Amino acid sequence: MFSAIARVFRTPDLRRKIAFTLGIIVLYRFGAHVPAPFVDFPNVQECLSSNSGTDGLLSLVNLFSGGALLQLSIFALGVMPYITATIIVQLLRVVIPHFETLYKEGQAGQARLTQYTRYLTIALALLQSTTLVTVARSGQLFGTTGVPECEQVLTNDVWWAQLLMIITMTAGTGLIMWFAELVTERGIGNGMSLLIFTSIAAAFPASMWAIWQSNSFETFLIVLAVGVVVVALVVFVEQSQRRIPVQYAKRMVGRRTYGGTNTYIPIKVNMAGVVPVIFASSLLYIPALIAQFNQTPDADGNVPGWVAWIQAYLTKGDHPLYMLLYFLLIVGFTYFYVAITFNPVEVADNMKKYGGFIPGIRAGRPTAEYLDYVLTRITLPGSIYLGLIALLPLVALATVGANQNFPFGGASILIIVGVGLETVKQIDAQLQQRHYEGLLR
Repeated sequence: MFSAIARVFRTPDLRRKIAFTLGIIVLYRFGAHVPAPFVDFPNVQECLSSNSGTDGLLSLVNLFSGGALLQLSIFALGVMPYITATIIVQLLRVVIPHFETLYKEGQAGQARLTQYTRYLTIALALLQSTTLVTVARSGQLFGTTGVPECEQVLTNDVWWAQLLMIITMTAGTGLIMWFAELVTERGIGNGMSLLIFTSIAAAFPASMWAIWQSNSFETFLIVLAVGVVVVALVVFVEQSQRRIPVQYAKRMVGRRTYGGTNTYIPIKVNMAGVVPVIFASSLLYIPALIAQFNQTPDADGNVPGWVAWIQAYLTKGDHPLYMLLYFLLIVGFTYFYVAITFNPVEVADNMKKYGGFIPGIRAGRPTAEYLDYVLTRITLPGSIYLGLIALLPLVALATVGANQNFPFGGASILIIVGVGLETVKQIDAQLQQRHYEGLLR
C-alpha cells in the first residue's frame, strides 16, 4: 500500500494533478471563511457558538457549503445551486424533447446542456442569495436563540449594501463552478464532487469533538464504532451491482468481422445515489416553511391548529411520524429517479441496433421488459438502504441528542464514500497506464 502511494508521488504528471487539486481545495476552503461585505463577523461567530444549528433544508445547504452559509461568507451558497440546476436539467430531459435530443447528440449536445446548467446555476444563486440576505436582515437566519447579536449580523442594511452582498455571493457561486471545472480538466477526479467532499469532510473533526464534549467518552466510542460499521456497509452496497450478461453476434463490415464478444450491463443496487435523500429533505421542509409564515395568533393567543400540528410532528426529526414520512419519501423518490435516469426501452433498442442480446431473452420488447423486471426488484433493497442510512442522524437525535453533530449518516456519508471510491479508482487507472500496476490490488 505504501509503495503504491509512493509511486503516485514519483509520477510527475500524477503528482502535478494532485498538487493542483489540493491547491484549488485550499482556495475553496479559504473563501468559505472570508465574510461577505457588510457582515458583522464577531456577531455571526457569537450566534454560531450559542446555536446548535438549524433544521430542515437550511441545514442541508449549510452542510454542502462546509459551514459557509451560516457564516455569511463569499462562498455562502456553496455548490447547492449547481446541484439543484443539474437535477433540474436532468429532469427536464423527460419533459422537454429538445433537451433529450441534445443529450443524444453526443459531446456537442451535452456541452449545450452543460451551458444551460451554468446559466441556471447563476439564476438560482441570484435567487438564493437574495433570500439569504433577506433572512439575515430580518434576524431569522439562526432561529430563535434569544441572543441579541443574531439580530444584528449586518452592519449596514441599506439597499445598495444588500445588492452588493447579493452580487458577491452570486459571483462566489460562479467562482466555485470555475474551480470545479478546473479540477475536472487539470486535476484528478470530478471537480464538483471533490468540492462537495471537501465541504462535508471539513465538518467531521468539529462534529466528533462536539460529541465528545457534549456526551460521555463511552458515547463517543459508540459513535465511532457505528461510523466504522456504516462506512463498511456503504462501501459494500455502493460497490454491489447486478451484472446482466450480453452477447454480441458476429457481423461482417466489408472484409472485417465485428462483434462476437461477451459483456454485461452493470445495474448498481444504489443507482439513484444521494438525490432521493435531497429530494425528501427538501419536500419535508416545505410544510415547516409554510407554517413559518402563518404564525399569527388568534384572539385567544393560539396559532392555527394545522400550524400547531406541523410544528409538533413535521419540524423535529426525533418524532416517529417525521421519520416514517422521511423513509417513505426516500423510497418513493428512489423509484422515481431511477425510472428517469435508466430507460430500459432505450437500452434494449441500442442493444438490438448493434446485434446484442441477453442469453435466453429475445431482442427488442422482451429485453426491455426483462431489464425493467430486474431494475424494479433491485431498486427495492437500494431504496431501503438509502432510507436507513438517512435515518441514522434522526435516530442519533432521538437517542443521544447528536443530530447536528452526527457525521456518519444521511447525505454526508453517502457522498464522502462515493466520491472517495471514484477518486481512488481514477488514481488507480492512471497508475496502471504508467506502471502496469495500480493503487488497488
